[in-house]
Amino acid sequence: MKKKEEKNSCALRTSIGGQALMEGIMMRGPQKTALAVRNPRGEIVLEESETRGAKRPKICKLPIIRGIFGYIDSMVIGYKALMRSAEISGLDDIVEKKPKKKKGQPEVEPAAEVEAPPAETPEKPEKEEKKLPQWVVTLTMAASIIFGLAIAVGLFVWLPTFLFSLFVKGVPAAQQTGNAALDSLIKSAFEGVLKVLLLVGYMGVISLTKDIRRTFRYHGAEHKSIFCYEAGKELTVENVRAMRRFHPRCGTSFLILMVLVSIFVSFFIDPICIAATGSVLPTVWRVLVKILLIPLIVGIGYELIKFAGRHDNWFTRVISAPGLWLQRLTVLEPDDQMIECAIAALKAVIPEDGSDKI
Repeated sequence: MKKKEEKNSCALRTSIGGQALMEGIMMRGPQKTALAVRNPRGEIVLEESETRGAKRPKICKLPIIRGIFGYIDSMVIGYKALMRSAEISGLDDIVEKKPKKKKGQPEVEPAAEVEAPPAETPEKPEKEEKKLPQWVVTLTMAASIIFGLAIAVGLFVWLPTFLFSLFVKGVPAAQQTGNAALDSLIKSAFEGVLKVLLLVGYMGVISLTKDIRRTFRYHGAEHKSIFCYEAGKELTVENVRAMRRFHPRCGTSFLILMVLVSIFVSFFIDPICIAATGSVLPTVWRVLVKILLIPLIVGIGYELIKFAGRHDNWFTRVISAPGLWLQRLTVLEPDDQMIECAIAALKAVIPEDGSDKI
């Protein structure tokens, strides 16, 4: 009974979302985006910026279209935030640079150097940041995103189609029923099951690594803090700790929804081609069509996840169920220090005008 009451205790529903980072969390509100990351000294470093896309034309905020722009934004901002969190937390420079020792020169410990009196020494940062030119950062980011997309397309678009072609060669009866519609159904079902298995398997494998599991614990802190805010409770460590971990608007839920939507959409590829041309598409063309349909799939997935975040009924529970189940791999229990980061980032992006309400 207690769980049921807690589940329906939302005082409001917010559009604020977040992302787990290296030793921190990013929160995105309608007006501001904030990073809260712990540095090597254990202090929370908070950085704020204007939310990307907040001032786009109205056409970019139309259903389906807004999902495409939102997905691009999440990838770009997420990558930047991840890299910035690595800098702040010190994970990108664990080994400090030491002065090169000349041949034959005895090694001198830093403590042996002459030190000026503390009172006369101006305060300096412990480490000077060496920033790359902006064009190098942009190029690196673009290359990383393109590489990531290429891997995703290869795993979830090309590989299932390729494996089905191998399956047909081994079991010819699977694609020689004499009924084009049934053949298409078998093909789409095989590819769909394989996509789900690939996604679940990938999540399961990466969740075994120590560093990823720690990031997944920050993921839990992000969800719990948002639930606490939506419940109308004060954002304290004690209140946040008592909240649920699994949220219907999670990025993990979005991924599984996109996979399920892609399965549904793929059922129509062959029937439409048969009606238009009298035959099914060759494997290469089928893969190309699936790639061209990715923006539509992203847009539909975005609308479904947004709808699930706004409503609580049998339909939203059904479409949220796969994502909530998969979150058991990607959303883990946080500690108090992780919760403190989540609270700091969330408080920084809550708008005073209530524009985050949905």
